[in-house]
Amino acid sequence: MKLRQVSDLSDFSRGHWLRELLCRGEEPSHVQSSPDGQHLLLLQKSQPPTLPRVVAFQRHSIAGADLERSWQPPQPALVGLLFLQSPVELGSWVLAVVWEHGRTEVWHFVVSVGWQLLQTLELCQGARARVVSVCSQGASLVWCEERPPLGAHSDMSKCAFRFCVCARALEVGEQGVRLGTVRIVLHNSPEYQVLASPQHVFLVPVAAGFATTSKFLLIWNPEKAEFTITAPSAGFVHSKVLRSSSESDFRKLLLGSVGLLSCFAPLDIHTSAVSNSGGLLLVSMKGSVSIVEPDGTQRHIFDLEGSPLAQRNPVKLKTFGSILACVLAGVLYLVDQNSGRLIEKEVLSMKEVHFLESQGEEDSIQFLSKTGIYSLSFSKPEDSSRPEPCLVEMVFEEACRYYQRRSLSSSKLTVEKLKKGGTFQAPVVLAAILQHSLYQKQKPAQGLQDTYTKLLSTMSLELQSYMSLELLKACVVCAPESEVESYCKELVEQEVSRILQSDMDKDNLAYLNFVFASFPKAAWKATRSCLQLQQNGDGLLVARATPEVWKKVLCQPQLEEVGQNGMAPLFELICASFLSFKPKWLPSFVELTQQYVSSSWSYSSKEGPEGRVPLYKRALGVLARKNKHGEADDEMELELLLCSKRPKAVLQALHLLIRLKQWQRVVEVAEKFSKLSPLLNKEIFITLLAEFAQHRELDPYLDRLWPLCPAELSASDILTVVLQHLPHSQETPVPFSSEGNQLTVGLLKPLLQRVVQRPNVQDEMYSDALQRTTFPPPTPPREH
Repeated sequence: MKLRQVSDLSDFSRGHWLRELLCRGEEPSHVQSSPDGQHLLLLQKSQPPTLPRVVAFQRHSIAGADLERSWQPPQPALVGLLFLQSPVELGSWVLAVVWEHGRTEVWHFVVSVGWQLLQTLELCQGARARVVSVCSQGASLVWCEERPPLGAHSDMSKCAFRFCVCARALEVGEQGVRLGTVRIVLHNSPEYQVLASPQHVFLVPVAAGFATTSKFLLIWNPEKAEFTITAPSAGFVHSKVLRSSSESDFRKLLLGSVGLLSCFAPLDIHTSAVSNSGGLLLVSMKGSVSIVEPDGTQRHIFDLEGSPLAQRNPVKLKTFGSILACVLAGVLYLVDQNSGRLIEKEVLSMKEVHFLESQGEEDSIQFLSKTGIYSLSFSKPEDSSRPEPCLVEMVFEEACRYYQRRSLSSSKLTVEKLKKGGTFQAPVVLAAILQHSLYQKQKPAQGLQDTYTKLLSTMSLELQSYMSLELLKACVVCAPESEVESYCKELVEQEVSRILQSDMDKDNLAYLNFVFASFPKAAWKATRSCLQLQQNGDGLLVARATPEVWKKVLCQPQLEEVGQNGMAPLFELICASFLSFKPKWLPSFVELTQQYVSSSWSYSSKEGPEGRVPLYKRALGVLARKNKHGEADDEMELELLLCSKRPKAVLQALHLLIRLKQWQRVVEVAEKFSKLSPLLNKEIFITLLAEFAQHRELDPYLDRLWPLCPAELSASDILTVVLQHLPHSQETPVPFSSEGNQLTVGLLKPLLQRVVQRPNVQDEMYSDALQRTTFPPPTPPREH
C-alpha cells in the first residue's frame, strides 16, 4: 500500500485560493467531483461574515469563466448538485443546481469558454412545495418534496405523510433544456432521502418520528414500476408493481404488510451511500457496515472499530471496484466487499478528507485534504494466479470461528493471536502443509517436519481433490461460452459434494441456496449423485447415502438463521429439485427420509427433524410455494400425506379425496390404512359413515365399507352418527321421496344386522360363568 501526493491544487483554476480556503479552517460541508475528475465542487455553509455558496474549480487550469453561486438567507437553500452527461458533446458535463423551492439552474461547461447558464427551470408544480432530497437516475431527476397541508390546524398524523416522491425527465439538447411531465412515484408518504444507482432508486427514511415507517426501506425500479419493501433486520418483505398513479399511494403500498412491519426493529442508520455495484451501503450507530442489494437482500460486510458512533462523527464511504473505503476519525479502512476481509488499516495524518473520483482507475483511491489531493494505490501481487496468502488466511479465519464456537472464554480470538500463540497447532500445521505442498510441485515435502510429512501423506487425496477443483474453476473462467455449461455441471457437483461433507453452518447453507438457484439442473444431478438415488428392479426408489450425509440433508437450522433473506434448508432445496425435475420420486424420497429418521431418532425426540416440523409438512410447504397450482399438485399433496402414514395426515388425505369426489380411491385408502391402528380405523369409519348419511355416492361401495366397522361401535352409536349428519331440508319431509337420494332404513339394515349379530365383548368376558350348569356355584372346600 503506497500513499503519494498527486496534486498540490496548483493544477486547478484559482488553485491558490482553493488551498487558502481549505487551510484557514473553512471546511466545506460537501465536496463533489465530476465522474471524469476534471471538475471539483465545494459547498460551504453560512459562517459569518461569508455567505453560503457553491464554487466550481477546473482541473489542469482550463481557461474560462468560473462558477460561483451564493445566496442570502432566508432565501431557499441549495438541495442538490448533480452532474449529468451532455448528449451534445462527448466528454462534456452538465451541472444541475437544485434549490429548495424547486428552482433548477442548468449549467454547461465549454472548453475555453467556461461555465455558462443554459436555462433556469421550475422543478415542482406547486408554489408551496419544498424539495428535501434529489438525485439523478438515468436521464431523469427524482426528488422528494414536502407538500404542506392547506389547513393551519391539520391532524398531526396526516401531517407526517405530507411528502411526495416525484420523477421528471431532463433532456439537454442543442435547442436548450426541456423538462418532461411530472410523474408521481409515491404520494402521501413520510420524508425520504433519495439515492440513485444505475437501475434503482433507494428511499431511506429521514426521521424516526413515525414508528412503523422508520423500520424499513423502499427500493424503486423505474423500468418495471416496481416497489420493493425491505427491512435490514429481516431482509426482503414484499414487492408490488404500481401501474397507475392511483396505486402509488403510500398507505396502499403497505396495506398487506403493516402487521409484519410492526414486528421489526427500528432502522439503525448512521450513514448511507450507493456503491458502484448498485447496492446501498449502510453504517449503523454501532459501526456495522452492510449492503442492501436491489432485490431487497442484505449482507453484512465489516465492523468498524471503536465505541458506538455519534451523529457528529462523520463516516465517509466510497467503493473502488471491489474495494470499500471507509474513513472514520482519521482512520482509513480498506475492506474487500465480497469477503468482508480487512485489506488495510491506515492512520491518516489529516482528519478531514473527501473522496474523489479516480478516473476509471480501480487500483487507486484519491481523496482531497487541506494540503492537496492524495492517491492511495494498492498493487496486486506479481503472481496473481497463486492464491497462497489468501488460502492460508482462510485457514486461520475458519479456525478462529471453529475455536470461538467451542470456547468458554468471553475474549475474542483473532488471527494474530492464533498465529502467535502455541495453543492451537492444527491451523499452523495445515497452513505449513498448504504452503509447502500446493505450490512446490517439484519437492512437495521439502522443509516439512517428519510429523507434517506423515500428515501430508494421509491427506494427499484431499489435496488432490482441492487442486482438481481449483483447476476446474480456472477452466470455467477461461473456457469458451459453448463449454461453460459442461464445466459448470461438474463444478456444481463437486461443490455440493464438498459442502455435504463439511459442517452445515449458515454460510454453507446460504452458498447452497445460491448454487441451487443459479444452476438448478446441475444441482439436481449433483444431489442424485451424492445421495446415490436410483430405482431398483421393483421400481422402488432407493438411496445409499451415508448416515452423515443424511444428517446434513435433514438438519433444520434455527428460525433466526433461516428466515433472513429467504434462505431455505437443504431438505427444502432438494424437495424443490424433485418437483422441478422428477416429481414422481418426491413421495418416495420423503418416505425414505422418514425411514432413516425412525431408525436414527426416537419418535418423540425433539432433537431429530421430526421433533420440530414433520418431514411431510416441510415437503408440502415446498409444494405450496409453487407459482401455479394444478391437478398434478393435488395428486402430489395426496401422495405426500399418505406416504407419511401419520393419522392426521391420512385423515387430511381422506378429506381431500372426498372434496375431489374420488369415491373409488376413498374406499381404497380406507381399506389400506384402517389396518394401521384401531383408533385410526374408528376415525376413518365415522368420517365415511357421515358422508354416507349425506348423499348416495358411497352406495356402490357399501359391501366394502361395512366390514371396516370397529368392534366397539354399537348400533346406537351408528344411529347417533347418522342422525347428526343427515342433510337439513327446508321442505316438509314425506315418507316416499321422488328424488331417490334420501337415506332409507334398507340401506342401513345390513350394517345394523352385522353389528347386532356380532358377539358382544362383555358377553365373551362372562361366557364361562354363563355356561355353568349349577347355580349358585358350589362352595369351595375349607382348609383346616
